[in-house]
Amino acid sequence: MIIKDIVIIGTGFSGMGMAMKLKESGRDDFVILEKARDVGGTWRDNTYPGCECDIPSHMYSFSYELNSKWSKSFSGQPEIWAYMRKVADENNLRPKIDFGVEVTGASWDEDAKQWTINTNGETYVARVLVAGVGGLHIPNIPEVKGADSFEGPMFHSAAWNHNIDLKDKKVVVIGTGASAIQFIPIIAQEVGELTVFQRTAAWVLPKKDKPTSGFKKAAFARFPSLNRAYRNALYWGLESRAIAFNGHLNVLPLAEKVVKRHIRKTIPDDALRARLTPDYRLGCKRVLQSNTYYPTFLRENVELNTDGVAEIVSDGVIDNLGVKHKADIVIWGTGFHVVDAFDYLDIKGRDGRDLTTQFKEGGVETYMGMTINGFPNLYFMLGPNTALGHNSVVFMIEQQTKFIIRMLDEMQKRGAAAAEPTLEAQTAFNEEIQKRVSKGIWTTGGCTSWYLDSHGKNRTIWPKFTFQYWWETRKVEAPDFNWEKAA
Repeated sequence: MIIKDIVIIGTGFSGMGMAMKLKESGRDDFVILEKARDVGGTWRDNTYPGCECDIPSHMYSFSYELNSKWSKSFSGQPEIWAYMRKVADENNLRPKIDFGVEVTGASWDEDAKQWTINTNGETYVARVLVAGVGGLHIPNIPEVKGADSFEGPMFHSAAWNHNIDLKDKKVVVIGTGASAIQFIPIIAQEVGELTVFQRTAAWVLPKKDKPTSGFKKAAFARFPSLNRAYRNALYWGLESRAIAFNGHLNVLPLAEKVVKRHIRKTIPDDALRARLTPDYRLGCKRVLQSNTYYPTFLRENVELNTDGVAEIVSDGVIDNLGVKHKADIVIWGTGFHVVDAFDYLDIKGRDGRDLTTQFKEGGVETYMGMTINGFPNLYFMLGPNTALGHNSVVFMIEQQTKFIIRMLDEMQKRGAAAAEPTLEAQTAFNEEIQKRVSKGIWTTGGCTSWYLDSHGKNRTIWPKFTFQYWWETRKVEAPDFNWEKAA
């Protein structure tokens, strides 16, 4: 048994950010549990061709770990992962990480006022548990009739099989989400035939990506204040996009015209253009960015199928019209379990209450997207309703790490062994959130997306400006919590 004051799960941006803030606050009695053999989370695991961020690099990074050497506006996975490893090394985080340790569950001990964390090896005990597991780590592979009968390679984009040679092969891609629109244009240049099964057309904006000049890199390195000013300008530019999503829908037609013009210029065929044009409002689903996705469907070796998947057979995929599409390889581009990611957790809180059951029966509700009534001293990073559709989630992560430090300070000041939000405060927070999202494009835009739970409620997106999240988490509202002293 390993005893620590604080246990953090995961070494993505959330876990590393939490660790750095703990060290900054003078707290050193913590450990990070990481199931893999290196840091990086999503940016370590997703290695599919063309993987890159859709938020500008200078904003998709820690504000206190600026990088003057980003190679282009939107950096790729290798560069982001290299940045994260560099941050881990420069902040001496690796000695605080237990690699190869996968958390299988956790339970709250009411008498001892501590968490018991079960893993694939040692058992850990901690006063505080911080889950930085993120929402994009459990691949979503739909159940399709006959999938087990396919005789060729089949894999999800998040578990890309680099040992498979795609050259001149017949490949079927199922799904056209954020990952798929990045790897489809690249593999189309290599495969013999490519059939893309699209369930719903996506809004794909042109991507304003360009290399970072040597002069710009040198200026940012020599004058960090310039780098910070550039980051701030990016922040406010991205933040302005929330105006359209948060209920001011009259702004959206302008952006929709940009995409439709982009499709018209790229796709001359009326029928194909119609199938690639969404029939819902921009922002209802995640807005994507690419300069190469639409042109891919002009290639002679690429076919767009919008008839849906009926069955997978040993050598191909049959659509709902009964047409068989031969395949040597099937690739799932179907995204991740997000809202239902908590179904995969085995966390027991006060009085043995099960987190998964509580979320299923009462809804996925937390306080500030971080902490939950009935689960003392437990914090989720990027929890429910703190994801974004317009700006960098790293900004949200930074506000959460600061809030958790404030909670730890408040507990120390009060001599509290445990703290959890009151049910009243948690309910009030969620009622306001649901009121806000009901007016936003995610609810009124005419689509069904992974933002919504099985009851049609948006449990994913933060429906305000991010600076409002900063304001609401800038201090601990003591009456919103139950503070429990040690026995």
